Amino acid sequence: MSEKNEFGWGPATGVGSMPGGDARETAKTVTGSFEDFPHLAELPARGPGADMIGRTIGMLVEMYAHVEPSGWRVSDRPGRDTRRARSWLGEDLDALEEFTQGYEGPLKVQAVGPWTLAAALELRGGEAALGDPGACRDLVGSLAEGLRDHLADVRRRVPGARILLQLDEPSLTAVLRGQVRTASGYRTYRAVDRQIVESALREVIGAADGPVTVHSCAPDVPFALLRRAGVAGVSFDFDLLTERDGESIGEAVEAGTKLFAGVVPSTDTALSDPAGSVMGVRTLWRRLGLNPGTLAESLVITPTCGLAGASPAYARAALTHCVRAARSLADNPE
Repeated sequence: MSEKNEFGWGPATGVGSMPGGDARETAKTVTGSFEDFPHLAELPARGPGADMIGRTIGMLVEMYAHVEPSGWRVSDRPGRDTRRARSWLGEDLDALEEFTQGYEGPLKVQAVGPWTLAAALELRGGEAALGDPGACRDLVGSLAEGLRDHLADVRRRVPGARILLQLDEPSLTAVLRGQVRTASGYRTYRAVDRQIVESALREVIGAADGPVTVHSCAPDVPFALLRRAGVAGVSFDFDLLTERDGESIGEAVEAGTKLFAGVVPSTDTALSDPAGSVMGVRTLWRRLGLNPGTLAESLVITPTCGLAGASPAYARAALTHCVRAARSLADNPE
């Protein structure tokens, strides 16, 4: 087995966000559902600073931002919005720590990756950092340093856990294709060179001092670029795969890259039986000529995206369904 997979991943986990605003109740639900692979949940319903962009901005070192009607904008000093983001993260970490006493196993935490952050964070003039190469470099350095501190804090709080960092990069494909719109909305920022994108990701991944997976619930996830950047896993919405993704998936599996397959809908719907949820995965494996016996060790089952838009009852059901679907895959890979 490749070194990447010696981490000892659990069979199923969440993507990140959950509905509601009660940190303790959410931590209890997540750790109770994913006994083998819990994650630190985000609760964006609490407001700006609890969203994934605001949370990650709160982690930055010597870089600050505040909320404008258009989104997060760079500031000279930490203000109320940054303090609130840090306070909510602390609250979520306290709750996770409480419900992971004595836990020894994989634990996933999430932060926004450098390119989605650059597309979302406005400079003082209102344009995104994405349009300024110098600002992008500063952002990458600040994020890498901030993540080092954050991960060290998580390790102190849950000392028995093996920490996996997930970088959320839903805007990555749009950045690579020059599809991110400017403030006016009338034009787009120039596509960023693939080598620059890869290099920035590699710097942030290197700061983690442990395995990193990248999540995107957008179409056309750049699997090959992410593998070159050094990811241990790629997390994606399985429903958005097309036939042209097949070769990249096959290469990733053979290279030992873990696939976090989003197969359980992330908004309220009637759930199929667990075996039905992973039928597409089995079909893909057969089409690619991969050994069915490798299915369970190659995959982690997740919802298609974060669950912030779901009802609390559905979110709990979806987490349970992920675990049952993963068990179905392990028990009957054919």
